[in-house]
Amino acid sequence: MGHKVTVKYLDQINSPQDLKRLERSDLPKLAREIRKVIIETVSRTGGHLAPSLGVVELTIALLYVFDPPNDKIIWDVGHQAYAYKLLTGRKDRFHSLRQHGGLSGFTRMSESPYDAFSTGHASTSISAGLGIAFGRCLKKDNGKIITVIGDGSMTGGLAYEGLNQTGDLQKGLIVILNDNEMSIARNVGVLSSFLSRKLSAKHFLALREELKDFLKSLPRFGDDVYNLAKRTEESFKAFVTPGMLFEAFNFNYFGPIKGHRLDHLIDTLQNVREMNKPVLFHVTTTKGKGYPPAEQNPTYFHGVGLFEIETGNGISAKQKPPTYTEVFGETLIELARKNEKIVAVTAAMPEGTGLSAFSEAFPERFVDVGIAEQHAVTFAAGLATEGLRPVVAIYSTFLQRAYDQILHDVCLEGHPVVFAMDRGGIVGEDGPTHHGLFDLSYLRGLPNMVVMAPKDENELRHMLSTAVTHPGPIAFRYPRGSGVGVPIEKEMQMLPIGKAEILTTGTDAVILAIGATVMVAVEAGKQLEDQGISATVVNCRFLKPLDDTLITRLATEIPYVLTVEENVLQGGFGSAVLECLADAGITTKRFVRLGIPDTFVEHGSQEILRTKYGIDAASIVKSIKDMVRGQR
Repeated sequence: MGHKVTVKYLDQINSPQDLKRLERSDLPKLAREIRKVIIETVSRTGGHLAPSLGVVELTIALLYVFDPPNDKIIWDVGHQAYAYKLLTGRKDRFHSLRQHGGLSGFTRMSESPYDAFSTGHASTSISAGLGIAFGRCLKKDNGKIITVIGDGSMTGGLAYEGLNQTGDLQKGLIVILNDNEMSIARNVGVLSSFLSRKLSAKHFLALREELKDFLKSLPRFGDDVYNLAKRTEESFKAFVTPGMLFEAFNFNYFGPIKGHRLDHLIDTLQNVREMNKPVLFHVTTTKGKGYPPAEQNPTYFHGVGLFEIETGNGISAKQKPPTYTEVFGETLIELARKNEKIVAVTAAMPEGTGLSAFSEAFPERFVDVGIAEQHAVTFAAGLATEGLRPVVAIYSTFLQRAYDQILHDVCLEGHPVVFAMDRGGIVGEDGPTHHGLFDLSYLRGLPNMVVMAPKDENELRHMLSTAVTHPGPIAFRYPRGSGVGVPIEKEMQMLPIGKAEILTTGTDAVILAIGATVMVAVEAGKQLEDQGISATVVNCRFLKPLDDTLITRLATEIPYVLTVEENVLQGGFGSAVLECLADAGITTKRFVRLGIPDTFVEHGSQEILRTKYGIDAASIVKSIKDMVRGQR
């Protein structure tokens, strides 16, 4: 597959109305063009390739049958909406996908009137769709509401809360189940087995033929029994397919049908469109469809960086240090070999959280709960009551979904659950739904909780070793991407809880940093030294408990104090230091906080965003110079 993409049919389409002018026989050719454009673009920008390739035909069929933006189409998670963007007036900007100032990798209401709901986290579409349908009924507005949800998202409890209420209210919501047997990794749990394609049309027909032969073989009244069974075939089909589950929610169930057959999709959707009751339309698709490397390795190509189109191999500019995720996974295996009480828990992200190798080394001590973060946390609390040491590895942004469980089920009784929060801070091109910029704030107010962040990948090992022996709840966050390249010490240390470390000493200003900002602060300190300003740089390590003794002493001895954090300023690390100084009666010092202001940070590279929001070395240097030289 070459890099030059010719798009005879896509060039004709600037809106869904243009799509409807194409002959049905041309739609498969359009699908091939769309796949080529998606592959070419994502190879240069990175992104969610396999999910979007899997729903190209479904996207075309939806836009061919329905009439957005009057009809509302909601994509659960939204990372599979690349074809939708191309067909809804955004193809000229598609090259800017996930780039700073360009198109979002998810659906955004602010980006296009065709995006009915802003997305990024799983299992939200049915609840949102029902809310829109209910609101339209109150306003007496027409228009269909369609939600597209993957079988991975159907492992989330929120999806069933939405189904339950929809079936009760009997609003005209169309739920399309995109069943590819995967979320990011292979799905888990009995529901994923129930929704599997083992009972697709082919298998159902084979089962029916076997049953027919058996019934006819019965002596004397076999033919009568067979005719009765034939009349109740639909009931039998509902019993042996997922339809039974959704009919129990008062949905009219259709499917499963193959999601890459445009004629079948369009015909069925046209029939479904005429119904004014809840409908569940079950479509089976292939994740990564049309690009062999993605079909063969859909987990890797779920969210992929830059890659060579011809081979599917990733493109790396240079050799980098191991990622924080890799160091975490390897360290947990080391610790688990010595401590049989360690159990690893994740929520549909074994590879993303670095636990794939752990799951192979200790399969009996590894649990993937699916897209169910709330359950993961309370499940871990239950493990802890039995004397085990659960390590819950979840991205910072996804752990937000389980806040009440952390508070009520873990912290209230002080259960020793370890929270390993990957992707803490700015994550990059996935944007506001994925930045981990709130964890320091939402965790530090919880009684019994210890909160910390390592300055580098070596300290991450020490923190994990400390965490699995701590007698209560403890959380640590670490950034996305490569470590800083420090040597990895073989022996792990036990860090004294609540104790910071001074990295450099100076008399003009003190820079208090935590986590990923520590090494940035060290670099800023070197630049200040070159300009005649002497700074003390502190790796605070712990947000809670804060090293009050050290901080108050330094603030008493040194005239200017600056805090820097990769977290929102409200309630974060800088706020904790301010509270500490206020409680100590130190209120007259010059003090500056650097961090994320009261906003949702857009998508863009980590480097661009850190510079824009003033948490890089240059911003620290400027702030210190302004304070010391009286320019502020």
